[in-house]
Amino acid sequence: MTTSTASATAPATPGNDAPNSLSDLLLPVVRSPILDQEEELFAYELVFYRQGAGTDADTTMIGGILSGITDGAITRLVRGNRAFMRMPRSLLLEQTDVLAHTPRLGVIVDPFQVRDAAVVQRLQQLALRNCPLMLDLGSLDPAASQPHGALEPLLRLARYVRINAKALDPDTLAIRCKQLFQRGLGVIAGNVDDHVTYGHCKDLPFQAIQGRYLLVPQQIEVPVLTPNRLSLLRLMSALQENNAGPVELGEIIRDDAVLSYKLLGCVNSAYFALPRQLKSIQQAAIFFGVARMRNWINTMSLSSMDDRPPELLRAALIRAHMCEKLAQGMSTEQQDMAFMAGLLSLLDTLLCAPMEFVLSHLPLAPEIREALVEERGPFAPLLGQIYAWETGDLQTAQIQPQNIRKMAGAYYAATQWADQVYSFAEQRPN
Repeated sequence: MTTSTASATAPATPGNDAPNSLSDLLLPVVRSPILDQEEELFAYELVFYRQGAGTDADTTMIGGILSGITDGAITRLVRGNRAFMRMPRSLLLEQTDVLAHTPRLGVIVDPFQVRDAAVVQRLQQLALRNCPLMLDLGSLDPAASQPHGALEPLLRLARYVRINAKALDPDTLAIRCKQLFQRGLGVIAGNVDDHVTYGHCKDLPFQAIQGRYLLVPQQIEVPVLTPNRLSLLRLMSALQENNAGPVELGEIIRDDAVLSYKLLGCVNSAYFALPRQLKSIQQAAIFFGVARMRNWINTMSLSSMDDRPPELLRAALIRAHMCEKLAQGMSTEQQDMAFMAGLLSLLDTLLCAPMEFVLSHLPLAPEIREALVEERGPFAPLLGQIYAWETGDLQTAQIQPQNIRKMAGAYYAATQWADQVYSFAEQRPN
């Protein structure tokens, strides 16, 4: 459900960059999901980028973080879930009282802070207030035989520890995980960026796993699409063919009562603030425009996949919204295609099949296919910026400061929109 509208009669929607402290300050932040062993959300890590924070980045970040905590913008960003973040030293020493009002917001602690007596004292106070502390052991020497000895003061305060799974061989990973687990700590595997490393972590007593593996397709020699996934592709293909109008769109999903229920529930929700209730897919297509409604049906169909991690589905929705926002200045038709390029950029991961194989089932516009398979065309640079945003590699992508500020607002709006849409995708008719 893209938030811009093709129809002049459509209202301005809350998704169109509604005021909030984080996007008003244009503070670059991304939420990185940490999933439990069942691939459900355990927590988010909030990563704040210094790039694009201005000439006085520290002051800007401190002000933005403090404002985001006190006015609830950070809580909205993580949907009220548990979240962890690094806090600048001055904020940690002077403003930690604000954490008492956000009990699900925890602090990431780095090993070097064990040498800072003032910080350790403040961490002791936070631990007594039941603030969750996560000790990040990712910077420790993987070859060290006694890596945790000097960190005993921090280990006694921490509720969770995170270790660098990518830097450790399988045997050392198992030893470190079990040592920390036996101390009663919640152990989190970090930097799990491929499925081989993920496989090493699955059978160990990790409380949660974090890394890029979630967005990376598994290597499968002979792809097989299940009946449900084939049905999804057939629906998406029908939506792309024959230049369907409002009546045809209604006919295509007429027999899918659940999908129709979710779509109408979402477009009629308070989030979109429509002046009147839309009672059919045909009415919605007339009101918003056929191209936009087609994108929305694709969105809700993908979001309804119940055999894939919810955070992976949310990531696809965030990419779709961001890609459309970054395409502003292009024609309306190209903005709609940009949305689809973002939405389908994780289709190979969602369907567990190579991208070329999956796209062979869909009659897409050449520009979308070029962006997804060949990394060229008008939408490839937009996707490249989004990938850089997700990984924090803004300098390598050579994103200019003014574009970083634009992306900060687009990202925050995209998370709110994606969460809203996904909440309806999870619903079932009574």
